Amino acid sequence: MSNTKLEAIEIVEDRTSASRCDVGFLKLSRLVVCNVYADGTRSEPYPCDVVRRPGSDAVVAVLYEISSAGDVHVILRESPRVPIYLRKHSTFEHPDPREYLTLHEVVAGLVEAGDGAGPTGLRKRAAIEALEEAGFELDPEDLAVIGDETFASPGVTDEKIFYCAGGVRFGDAAEANGDGSVMEEWSQLARFELRAAITACRNGSIPDMKTEVALWRLADHVGYLPQLGCFARDLPPELRERYTSLGVERR
Repeated sequence: MSNTKLEAIEIVEDRTSASRCDVGFLKLSRLVVCNVYADGTRSEPYPCDVVRRPGSDAVVAVLYEISSAGDVHVILRESPRVPIYLRKHSTFEHPDPREYLTLHEVVAGLVEAGDGAGPTGLRKRAAIEALEEAGFELDPEDLAVIGDETFASPGVTDEKIFYCAGGVRFGDAAEANGDGSVMEEWSQLARFELRAAITACRNGSIPDMKTEVALWRLADHVGYLPQLGCFARDLPPELRERYTSLGVERR
């Protein structure tokens, strides 16, 4: 991966007008649908566009370390994201406060056919992404599936996101080589204290929805209460008895 400072992203060619919507990495289905009701009636037909990509589903790998002092830290990956960078060429009702050249995100990647079904396949893919994107070699069994899936943007795409978490030792990281694509040529890793990372999501410094969801799920997974800066086990006895994890972990 390049260590040179990233300055900008330049559009070399715009192939939109000459491209069909059913070819390319992202495919667009332009449909006309109607609602079918229990009494046998149907709504008026209405248009609906659906964006799909190969496999469609993705898995997050939340990589974390708990220090001897009881601090929870996470690894986030900073990389360019062309769609949000190009917002600067458009006009919106709520103008962007800054230029989104790069974005911090949790490690994530597309689920592939050879990964296998169910939680086993998700942990396998999460381990692959942890190595490719962050340089951490994990046994899939060392990763936990933390809760079930969420839809990324259900009004536009059928993409589904799954969430895994894995404890690492930050000093054990090797060089992350990415997947070999130019899109992943520039990236860098950043270490955040968990509470600071969640705060950054809330104040817009890290404006990525899956990352905020993943970080809150991690907090629940390890029993950490960000607002209090402590673990549930450190609560007074009367509160500790009332504490219940909201997570559902799948093996």
